[in-house]
Amino acid sequence: MSMNRLYQRKCSFLYRRKNTCASPSRHFVKITAITPFPPSHVAGIIAGDGTLSGGHIQGIAPQAFIVSVRILDAHGKGRLSAMLEGIRWLKENGKRLGIQIVNISVGSVKKQKENSQLVQAVESLWDSGLVICSAAGNEGMQQHNITSPGISRKIITVGSCDDKEMIDEGGRFYHNYSGRGPTIACICKPEIVAPGTNIVATNAMKGEDDRPYTVKSGTSMSTPMVSGAAALLLERYPKMTNTNVKLKLWKSAKNLGLPRSHQGWGQLDISHLLE
Repeated sequence: MSMNRLYQRKCSFLYRRKNTCASPSRHFVKITAITPFPPSHVAGIIAGDGTLSGGHIQGIAPQAFIVSVRILDAHGKGRLSAMLEGIRWLKENGKRLGIQIVNISVGSVKKQKENSQLVQAVESLWDSGLVICSAAGNEGMQQHNITSPGISRKIITVGSCDDKEMIDEGGRFYHNYSGRGPTIACICKPEIVAPGTNIVATNAMKGEDDRPYTVKSGTSMSTPMVSGAAALLLERYPKMTNTNVKLKLWKSAKNLGLPRSHQGWGQLDISHLLE
């Protein structure tokens, strides 16, 4: 299957979104993407403009601005101290740069409590008024498998709605990967789900892999879809608070009939969100 056909099959609801998007001249939204290095795929899901595909493969909010915060190395490895430093940088510079949304497509698989440094640091960003969308992680079907900081009761934790499909991760095949709730504190998680399997978006084009687009899977791909949708919402309603964004996502989500521990409120529905 070609990448263009795969994109249309996986993300057909994005086409419906284009007809409901607010005028880009009204308000530009800035999003911080905290991702593994390089961040090209996540950034492309949020705000790719489709230049290298003749406009066929675009992100959710092509008019959004991306501010990338690198906290992992080229091998996807990192330390808690780097994550905390990135959050510290956001607190110091976010307002000056006009950042409104933080996309966190990384997470710690180590079991943490709500009073951990990481969770408290992320919640301080939420308390400052930022919309925080964090991946539920790819730890599978067992309960209490949400990665941190996704266990926070304040932020918007995003799972995958299509993780039953088999994916190939470096030659390792698996499915049903999306992290399940509740948290160890019995907080229902995730809040919402979005497509995360075989998602087509921009490629870093490093080394021998010079393709403009590539396919990746995981809740790290689901999360920027929700961040992009939040950007469209703030583009239309610039004064909306992060709490109101969360409530709007809840009210507009499509019930898939899956367990609450898997789907949360349901699947992201952009057309309904922007009504």
